[in-house]
Amino acid sequence: MIRMSSDIFIQIASYRDPQLGPTLRDAAARATDPRRLHFCIAWQHGPEETAEQQFGGLPEGVKLTILDIPHVESKGACWARHQIQQKYGGETYTMQLDSHHRFVDGWDDVCIDMLESLRDAGFAKPLLTAYLPSFDPERDPEARVAVPWYQWFDRFIPEGAVFTRPGDLVNWQERTSPPHARFYSAHFAFTLGAFALEVQHDPEFYFHGEEISITARAYTHGYDLFHPHRLIAWHEYTRRGRAKHWDDHDAWVGANVSCHDLNRQLFGMDEYADQPLKVAAVQQGPFGFGTVRSLEAYERYAGICFRRRAVTRAVLDNIEPTPDDNTAMTYAEFEASAIPRFRHCIDIGYDRVPLDDYEYWCVVFKDADGNDLYRGDAGPEEIAHMRNDPDHYCKVWREFVTDVRPATWVVWPRSKSRGWCPPIVGSLG
Repeated sequence: MIRMSSDIFIQIASYRDPQLGPTLRDAAARATDPRRLHFCIAWQHGPEETAEQQFGGLPEGVKLTILDIPHVESKGACWARHQIQQKYGGETYTMQLDSHHRFVDGWDDVCIDMLESLRDAGFAKPLLTAYLPSFDPERDPEARVAVPWYQWFDRFIPEGAVFTRPGDLVNWQERTSPPHARFYSAHFAFTLGAFALEVQHDPEFYFHGEEISITARAYTHGYDLFHPHRLIAWHEYTRRGRAKHWDDHDAWVGANVSCHDLNRQLFGMDEYADQPLKVAAVQQGPFGFGTVRSLEAYERYAGICFRRRAVTRAVLDNIEPTPDDNTAMTYAEFEASAIPRFRHCIDIGYDRVPLDDYEYWCVVFKDADGNDLYRGDAGPEEIAHMRNDPDHYCKVWREFVTDVRPATWVVWPRSKSRGWCPPIVGSLG
């Protein structure tokens, strides 16, 4: 049942995106009541964009707030999202999106009904979030994926952030309510409007680490995470041929390093595990954790141990969480039960492996002292597959269990005609 007050504060950070206008117009056209929509756009625009192109054609009654930001002045996605949140005006609901989406008819009613059904079931602060199924604007609507997606754990990246990946939501047509979720998606989140005040984006974050930090912070502020069990919208993932922030800003590298450092402080990871005062200052600051639940409570619920970069078997097996997961054991027992799986992709340009007669590649990961942690060679079949990748570089994926953090990797090719070729070496984090 739709409540009488149902206005939606829609947060969109757009960076030089020609899909912004089509996204706004589709969202407004397919809403049951476009008058309830308040779009707030961080319009980080290039000289090729005009306001008429992006904001023209919206139906009467739609509220529009535009933060006019020349793209050269932008400081990144999290900074832009923080600017948007300062414009929150007390709306009943809020929704965060990217600037490249398409929507189902009546998507606003679908979101509100789903959220309110969870509140009726006893969840005071439910949050609907997911990696939405994909669409391709060049082949739309034919290329739309017709199944809602779930968000699974993928890996801890070397710098410490948790990465997730999408997968089909099993038996979604038979489900009568949204499943519990472990993770937050930055490109689709729908919840109570107060979220825009309670869980604000840290403007010092750049990109990676944003989602896992918001996930844990939301949970500690009392929000329960769910994935929608119905189709709501679609998201474009590739953005082929379009400028991203890091294409235009050389300073992004330093900002990204600082972001990873701040994320490790937030979770007390790696070099910060023995610096409790520094960690506490971040965790208790304005972009730290809430007081409704602890970080430990989130770790138990999600099955993730940040200090060990480890996850439980249920996480690796993609089993949906429940609020009671891992609560029957002590935290020490929970931590010990987690599996420190390391998973990483080594990217190697074709120009670095130009021969056609490789017998195998020796693939080794080493610790900070140069000791071997793992060896998993690539044979001729895998090499041939990697050398036909559409991105034109070899992707050497490896995963193994280790409590010792890998520091470097080595790929050492052996050729039939030339024997051992020069080793290719890289660092991790």
